[in-house]
Amino acid sequence: MIDPARALRPATPADLAAIVGLIRELAVYEKLEHLVVATPETIAPYLFGPRPAAEVVVAEIEVGGRPEVVGFALFFTNFSTFLGRPGLYLEDLFVQPAHRGLGLGKALLAHLGALAVERGCGRFEWSVLDWNASAIGFYERMGATLLPDWRICRVTGDALAAFAPAGARTAA
Repeated sequence: MIDPARALRPATPADLAAIVGLIRELAVYEKLEHLVVATPETIAPYLFGPRPAAEVVVAEIEVGGRPEVVGFALFFTNFSTFLGRPGLYLEDLFVQPAHRGLGLGKALLAHLGALAVERGCGRFEWSVLDWNASAIGFYERMGATLLPDWRICRVTGDALAAFAPAGARTAA
């Protein structure tokens, strides 16, 4: 029997291929695989470069006698103007179906909750697809509250490029 909390560790650059593989598995599960363009090379600077945009915690267990990354949580810091404090936003949480029921998903969420408290965050938030009843139930059992009045707004691709007038764009 594994100790789920001991299976967690911060991702390293050596985990990039496994992380992208899990992202693809998540996309297949969510019926969104056609949207995945991420590669280890494209996400590397955003996870491990000079100004990381996100962090990853992986769940690694022994499979067939060797360690294997079987789950991950990718998250980043956001900010609540109402609270005047940072928050932690979970972008993706995924554990391979063959390794569910071991407590890895719960351990990943609890780890991030503890990290949010440790970092002085006022919130720990994420989104869930409305059809994903098993995930919704899991999150509610963990103590999460679903916010039914909120909707996600997204601008991407050509619409993002055209979103702001050319003169309003600034260099980062």
